[in-house]
Amino acid sequence: MRRAERNSGIHSTAMSHVPPHEVLGVGRRGALSGLVGVAGAALLTAGCTTQASSEQVPASGTTSPSAGGPTPGAMTLFSNPEFNFNSLLALGGSDQGSGDVGEVLTAVNAINKAGLSAQVYVETFRKLGDRLMKAPEGRKPDRETARFRALRASQYYSQALFFVLGSEEPGNEEQLYKACRGAWDTFCTLCDPAPVTASVPYGRTPLPVWLFRPDASGRRRPTVILTNGSDGQNVDMWTYGVSAALARDWNALVYEGPGQGQMIFLDQTVFSARWETVVTPLVDWLTARSDVDADKIALTGLSMGGDLAPRAAAFEHRIAAVVAMPGCLDPWRGFGELRKILTPNRQETNHVWNKEVAPHLSPAEAATVKKRFEPFSAPAMLAARQGRLFTDFYTPAQLIKSLDITDVVGRIKAPTLVLDYDFEQFYPGQPHEMFDRLTAPKEYVKLTAATGAQLHCSPMAPRQHCEVVFDWLKETLQRG
Repeated sequence: MRRAERNSGIHSTAMSHVPPHEVLGVGRRGALSGLVGVAGAALLTAGCTTQASSEQVPASGTTSPSAGGPTPGAMTLFSNPEFNFNSLLALGGSDQGSGDVGEVLTAVNAINKAGLSAQVYVETFRKLGDRLMKAPEGRKPDRETARFRALRASQYYSQALFFVLGSEEPGNEEQLYKACRGAWDTFCTLCDPAPVTASVPYGRTPLPVWLFRPDASGRRRPTVILTNGSDGQNVDMWTYGVSAALARDWNALVYEGPGQGQMIFLDQTVFSARWETVVTPLVDWLTARSDVDADKIALTGLSMGGDLAPRAAAFEHRIAAVVAMPGCLDPWRGFGELRKILTPNRQETNHVWNKEVAPHLSPAEAATVKKRFEPFSAPAMLAARQGRLFTDFYTPAQLIKSLDITDVVGRIKAPTLVLDYDFEQFYPGQPHEMFDRLTAPKEYVKLTAATGAQLHCSPMAPRQHCEVVFDWLKETLQRG
């Protein structure tokens, strides 16, 4: 497998991405062309339609040869790009033990046979998670078997959780999160050593953290803080960092910040534009520990975390290295034409949303919008659980807009790696824009279709993804 392209200067290859097409016609309603969901991104993009299709696709997979396909050059498990992307994350996680090829493809075949819909998808993956959390019939699994069954269950519950708001039972969202989190906690308990768990102070709602260590010797080690995106779950942090860190004799810190996991689903705490207020308490907690090398604390950000981690590093200068996966300056740009709804006036904005746009959404489009906006608005989340669409567009839109870090990335002092991907469908062009604005030591890496690492976050190639990230981190921290 060929190593990803590297370039410490300007990359000359033009970004290719999926061309937009309309879903709802012209005018204000045309602003909703191209809604699409993605695990870990929580973005809208003018690239793919969310209309669920009942077209059956064999789980053996095909490839989409053209850039205009739903998943260019990637395995096609579902004709619908939203479902396909999410299922690729589960399939790709198999390499790290957070999925199983046979389980995922069997589920895909069952969903396609029944007719693809959010309801069928949710039920199929929920039942798979339930099965794995029970002992296999006729035998008692040993510790290691039970551990990885729980990890895979967390992945499959996460798959169900992502689409539950579009199902017939959106009120099951909290229950599914608890199942996903419960499977994760079971996995952690069975690790040897088990991760150190704590609640790190953060306003009124402490941050849940899990510190994974290669052993319990107490030896000082480099430590990576793993930052998730807007709708990923902890199992994704195992796939995109914990496993790789432990294999290299590093510590790895997983946490749920505002807008993520427990903080949103249970505590109803939405995202913060000042992510340094989230990371600084984590660094304080880590530097107080004797098993953490305080001079070698790195910070990564996956999906929308590619905006959050750089923001934190711009103000928290104890970070020794930062990785944006991918680089993102402005998440609001990922919402495509929906941005046209937002005006400086709350009343006008909400009038347009409630009178001209929301009534014309199809059920699939409405489900996507609910999912995209819930981490930024507790009322939107609670309404979605009741099967209703939120009425206040202005407030969450302003919060998303405030995540723009264009004017602050120049303050980053730590060496920074910016990842990009062929056919990046959510932040096209933004990784290189971030790279150009950085003034710290920097490197740009584009993961490509030539090695199967295309699409947002390389869903089919998480091991290759981690190789690029951790090779760079090791080199960088050794130089530092």
